[in-house]
Amino acid sequence: MKKVLFSAIVLIVACTACLAQSERSNVRKGNRDFRKADFGNAEIDYKKALVADSTSVVADYNLGNTYFRMENWTEADKYYGASVDSLAKGSHGAEVYHNMGNSLLKQKNYQGAVEAFKNSLRRNPGDMETKANLAYAQKMLENQQQNQDQNQNQNQDQNKDQNKDQN
Repeated sequence: MKKVLFSAIVLIVACTACLAQSERSNVRKGNRDFRKADFGNAEIDYKKALVADSTSVVADYNLGNTYFRMENWTEADKYYGASVDSLAKGSHGAEVYHNMGNSLLKQKNYQGAVEAFKNSLRRNPGDMETKANLAYAQKMLENQQQNQDQNQNQNQDQNKDQNKDQN
């Protein structure tokens, strides 16, 4: 009985090691493709890594970067979001939030971008590029809010005019 139990444990450990090896191998392949700007193959490699290990933070983050380069901002956000919880605590947290902020900027989600850049600066206060991006996102958010206020005022004026015409 002990031999069977021991054999089962060894088999489980061996399978786990093989899966981890497969995940790392696919991430490395994806990294090579990414460096060659072959984003389609990099996407496939990172997804294979996630099939082998669905908790691979590195594959999530790299897949987010791949989608960013492919200008698929929503997918980039999805994978940045999947990696942010794990990476935010480590040394790469500033990078994740910085990239997430850039992706949100591209989608004109200025409020989200401001928050992401602030989170990045909390982890790396000296990052001048993130500071510049934060200032830009704040300016765009301010402009967006002013435009919304103007549109709201115009709509109210139009409604008043329509009410006068009806009377």
